Amino acid sequence: MTINLRLAAAWTSVLIFLAFGNILMAGKHPLATIVLFFWLLGVILWSAFGVVHEAEEVAERLGEPFGTLVLTLSIVVIEVALISAVMLGSKAAPTLGRDTMFAVLMIVLNGVVGLCLLTGGLKYHLQSFNLQGAGAYLALIIPLSVISLVLPNFTTSMQGGMLSPAQAAFFSIFTIGLYGLFLWLQTGRHSGFFVAVPAKAGDELGRPMPHHVGAPGSTAVRVLLLIANILPIIILSKSLAKMLDEGIALSGAPAALGGIVIAMIVFTPEGISALKAVAANQLTRAINLCLGAATSTLGLTVPAVLLIGLLSHEPVVLGLSPANMVLLAVTLILNTLTFSGTRTSMLEGATHLSLFFVFLVLVFSP
Repeated sequence: MTINLRLAAAWTSVLIFLAFGNILMAGKHPLATIVLFFWLLGVILWSAFGVVHEAEEVAERLGEPFGTLVLTLSIVVIEVALISAVMLGSKAAPTLGRDTMFAVLMIVLNGVVGLCLLTGGLKYHLQSFNLQGAGAYLALIIPLSVISLVLPNFTTSMQGGMLSPAQAAFFSIFTIGLYGLFLWLQTGRHSGFFVAVPAKAGDELGRPMPHHVGAPGSTAVRVLLLIANILPIIILSKSLAKMLDEGIALSGAPAALGGIVIAMIVFTPEGISALKAVAANQLTRAINLCLGAATSTLGLTVPAVLLIGLLSHEPVVLGLSPANMVLLAVTLILNTLTFSGTRTSMLEGATHLSLFFVFLVLVFSP
């Protein structure tokens, strides 16, 4: 019933905006604009929850690591659609891709990881995870984040944190190739890195896992429902992007807020899934969701943003500010330390959350 209601609301909104979108958004009344924005935001966010739900149903049928992979790739599709809609809008947004990717990294690697470790520590004191999987994710996240968000500030072919067309093309090919190799290993010979390690006999961490009863329907049906939830987000993203752009301009909010809003839309449902996994003492799955989202953002969103810039001839600024580069460096070091052992506690979670709050402060008071 909930699925039918969600799809009905999403596709009804799509039809309304396809038919009357220009008329609706032509109004200048502030209250009408606010209502319209929250209508779009609510429908897109509700559809994003639907995407996560259907991806989890597919995940239950495919097993790990394929299940988490389906979920993270679905989220990336939404992320690229929202970023593209803003970048190709009427007003140039050269820093949006950078702001969104940096916001995703901060939300995932500090905010959600911090909440997961803090709540898991409160409930279970110590939680174990598969160290090899976390290490594999970080082996990609660290170089790709530095190459994408820091290196452009120090290249001499272009100024202002941008890459030259040749650099953008080469880095995109390199990034996609490396991420493709990672996916091949993740779903093939090293798939065992991304599943929970069986608890030893007598280990206090080895608590029974709740059995998930999958929703009815074949895998093909769940995939079709997954697509049916993704499409409204893609179609409505242009209208939301226009409203978001106008709202930020009228309110005088920092430009980086647009990237944070997109990152929150993209990752809120997946973040809730990660917290549910931690509550069920499935820390390995939660880490797969968090680090997998960061990896897919860097491995797929960066090339997509650069490709959009090359095709549209719009400038794409990737280089972070000095303060944000420091914050990124501390975040990467902290995640390396957090996931260097096989157990986590509340202390790591509190430290990650502290960095997340620093990020929020810097957005509004750089």
